[in-house]
Amino acid sequence: MKNNNKIITLLIAVSILAGCSSKKSPDNDDWYVKDTNAFNILIGQYANNIEKIWGPKEVLIAGPKDYVQYEDNLQTRVHINFVSGIITVETLSDTPIENLKDAIVATLLMPEPVDIIRRHDKISQNLSEEPFLYNQVLDQERQPIRWSGRANSFADYVLANNIKTRSSGSHRITYVEIKLVPNHINQRARKFLPLVTAASNRYFIDERLILAIMEVESAFNPYAVSRTDALGLMQVQQHTAGRDIFKLRGKSGEPSRQFLLDPRNNVDMGTAYLSLLKTKYLAGINNPISLRYAMITSYNGGAGSVLRTFSNDRNEAINIINSMTPQQVYRKLVTSHVSQESRNYLVKVSKILDNK
Repeated sequence: MKNNNKIITLLIAVSILAGCSSKKSPDNDDWYVKDTNAFNILIGQYANNIEKIWGPKEVLIAGPKDYVQYEDNLQTRVHINFVSGIITVETLSDTPIENLKDAIVATLLMPEPVDIIRRHDKISQNLSEEPFLYNQVLDQERQPIRWSGRANSFADYVLANNIKTRSSGSHRITYVEIKLVPNHINQRARKFLPLVTAASNRYFIDERLILAIMEVESAFNPYAVSRTDALGLMQVQQHTAGRDIFKLRGKSGEPSRQFLLDPRNNVDMGTAYLSLLKTKYLAGINNPISLRYAMITSYNGGAGSVLRTFSNDRNEAINIINSMTPQQVYRKLVTSHVSQESRNYLVKVSKILDNK
């Protein structure tokens, strides 16, 4: 089996295959544009490299709910779709079995994201022996996969029973698909529940709201990165929400990408941002349900655009919101907010909350 370090973990955004939300500064809805041009250029360059090897219809790069990793000089790749719950491992290699097996085993045994970050930093620690996908994939005996022996056995089973081929342009692609367990979203959510509980207690934000936002933002994919370079489970941007929280804490600058890709920091920063919306940018909204609707929409599109949905004057907007029922506030936001993405975002998060 190849060493996991040979796999290029692509913590960058989908350029053409996935959308994302854009985190804006609550009091400056255009601030989020800052510093994204270089990132988009980097994405474009990498996409071009992939296109040269796989073809124009096969460009696949990681996104908020899609983990993608390449190896073998971009000849082999793994794609985990955290919404559909399907792992696709595929290769262009003329010797596909070996390449696919190495990729399958490495994926099943890949460590928790915090371990990857800390290994990169060379911080001395006791690393978890439980892989990131533990309990999310069951082998042919319906057992979770934790160690190399079981991972290799399952890879052999998959390759003996599920290998397929397809054509794309002039390429012959050999691949297998592995299904995550039906409750894979809940399995991932459970991993991060202690972090959510701690952040909820620290910032007085409802646990259910944090979890609902994480599900919509990333489907509990800690590797998530959007096309606007929003990072991690709660899709926090360095230049907007991250900078705001640092400023609130008396720090200059903004958090690093590495900092935000640590799930503990990401959940803390995302929840702190919700608290900032609640206690500062949306302060004055009296009804807690109306406030929740405003917070949800603001997390996606900025508090300024939420308030302007009711009035261009902030104080008047707050007064109008307070004169309305929560149901009226919700209806106004999902029908009149300037951003269709933010309207849909409120619907999605609210639907999850209603079902909890």
